[in-house]
Amino acid sequence: MKIEIWSDIMCPFCYIGKRQLETALQQFPDNDFEIEWKSFQLDPTITPEPGKDVYTYLAERKGMTVEQSKEMHKGVAERAKSVGLEYNFDKAVISNSLEAHRIIQLAKTKKLGDEIEEIFFKAYFTEGRDLNDGPTLIELAEKAGLDKNDVLEVLKSDNLYLKEVEHDIEEAQQIGVQGVPFFVFDRKYAVSGAQPVEAFVQTIKEGLK
Repeated sequence: MKIEIWSDIMCPFCYIGKRQLETALQQFPDNDFEIEWKSFQLDPTITPEPGKDVYTYLAERKGMTVEQSKEMHKGVAERAKSVGLEYNFDKAVISNSLEAHRIIQLAKTKKLGDEIEEIFFKAYFTEGRDLNDGPTLIELAEKAGLDKNDVLEVLKSDNLYLKEVEHDIEEAQQIGVQGVPFFVFDRKYAVSGAQPVEAFVQTIKEGLK
């Protein structure tokens, strides 16, 4: 079974959804699953704003108070904790995810898509790393198993792997993806959002019939 996942590494529910899917897949040890991560940008217009925290950013974007934003983030952090993830929103750095997505596309060509996603998610949500910073991206990419020179080549270019990112985003629009995470199973079934483990289990069972 092939599972395609549209995701943004700055989407808190995408990391939670990744864990939910992984837990579900453990119930199918005798089956082979091919997982392909697809690029998606929740906010392609975002620019780094030093001094602005994620609470203020979301409050401005959603038209709510900073206190409401903090409560919302607190709820998300608690949900992440329930699946074994540690979210430190106080340390999160607002930045555009395009460069990270280009490196994800590079990683996919090396069959390291899952590794890079895990490392980028943890770096952003747990460690408070800046995923728009060149040296940081190189360090994290090497940790995932990528060659430093390959990563440098991507970062020095304005368009290397850009078409692949754009293609994924266009494809999402074509199949009606409204938000991420969005999981597609063998192009027959879909799960939208970080659904409970059982929802993934039922969908996989249906797909394997």
